[in-house]
Amino acid sequence: MFRRSIYFLVLLCLIAGLISCGGKGEKNTQVEGDKDRIIADTEKQKDERMAWWREARFGMFIHWGLYAVPAGEWKGETKHAEWILTTAQISVKQYEKFASQFNPVKFDPKKWVETAKDAGMKYIVITSKHHDGFCLFDSKLTDYDVIDATPFKRDILKELSDECRSQGLKMCWYHSIMDWHHPDYLPRRKWEKRSSEGADFDRYIEYMKGQVKELITNYGEISVLWFDGEWESTWDHEKGKNLYKYVRSLKPNIIINNRVGKGRAGMAGTYDPKTSPGDFGTPEQEIPATGLGYDWETCMTMNDHWGYNKNDHNWKSKEDLIRKLVDIASKGGNFLLNVGPTAEGLFPQPSIERLEAMGKWMKVNGESIYGTSASLFSKLDWGRSTTKPGKLYLHVFDWPSDGKLQVPGLISKAESAYLLADPKIELNIDYQSDSAVILVPEKAPDTIVSVIVLEFKG
Repeated sequence: MFRRSIYFLVLLCLIAGLISCGGKGEKNTQVEGDKDRIIADTEKQKDERMAWWREARFGMFIHWGLYAVPAGEWKGETKHAEWILTTAQISVKQYEKFASQFNPVKFDPKKWVETAKDAGMKYIVITSKHHDGFCLFDSKLTDYDVIDATPFKRDILKELSDECRSQGLKMCWYHSIMDWHHPDYLPRRKWEKRSSEGADFDRYIEYMKGQVKELITNYGEISVLWFDGEWESTWDHEKGKNLYKYVRSLKPNIIINNRVGKGRAGMAGTYDPKTSPGDFGTPEQEIPATGLGYDWETCMTMNDHWGYNKNDHNWKSKEDLIRKLVDIASKGGNFLLNVGPTAEGLFPQPSIERLEAMGKWMKVNGESIYGTSASLFSKLDWGRSTTKPGKLYLHVFDWPSDGKLQVPGLISKAESAYLLADPKIELNIDYQSDSAVILVPEKAPDTIVSVIVLEFKG
């Protein structure tokens, strides 16, 4: 049913412009702390900082590291990926040997960015360091990186960030708080034989912060810092709050996810922005049933693993991924879709094919995704909806066989209605007491998702 009348939609559009998660008041959104590091946003300031991210709606996640070398397989088991060090219980010393085999000579940053851009993605988030502790960048704080430990000896993050800027995409870093390799990180894995004697977690934090500073200051404009691995007992609320403030002190306009602190509710990714640090929620491998009332981003794999697994052929269909993108946008969220490159530096072909299909759809229908706000309908049996000032987009999954699309709660008259795929074809609307019926062509413009646009006088 319709939550509010279309009259209210138009009123909001006229008064507020683009609907967003935050209001326009001057209330501080961040808790206070150390005066030398505090970054206190008003809601207006946060809206300005989040503006590009809310406009983007669609980004690429890249999980890449030494784990691409075994490609998910260890001693006959094929279930592994980026967690292989711990899921296969490989010792740190043994795992380090993958570094000498990591030589992705087919890595082409120009092609990677082109692939993301052609898919309609507006930003890229890549693993600067995953839980295994290996760094894809030239860190002065460790030799366990792509320059010092591998035959490749190219700063992957430098090349990728330069290419993103050249092609107009935002560059963002994933960085793991958890580090299975660093001697000062605690706790050890339960199955490990490494001694924890002499380990100093506070010293590890200073190391991590040093690397974060390298990532923020050495690679030009970085737009998001996407933390992970915050759930272990050694990390707590105060540490998360202080790390958030530290990052913002280095780069006030950067956006940071909620995994910097301890407020995340598991895979659902929800949190309380008023009491926990972070600028957006992070549902993982799932889409909330409704909007969350604050900024959020679903991260998801195309198959069953984040890192490359040569035996994982359980790919989501192109139709499913396009509809997931629409579903997420209709609830006011962003979609961060993952690719796990091979050890050679190539995107798997099934990933490329799905991205091409999404790009083809976005070239026609991107207007109904970028910069949109959540649907004002609680439920539409035939699809989803998004909004923009003066516009209502209806995403039709199930095209009506009788040529009549019922829109419950639509009572305000639209100035025009047309197919986004062919704006020249205007559609007639039959208004009833508590709903409207849009008369549509017999054949759907798109077999996956067709978009109808309703424009209102502004």
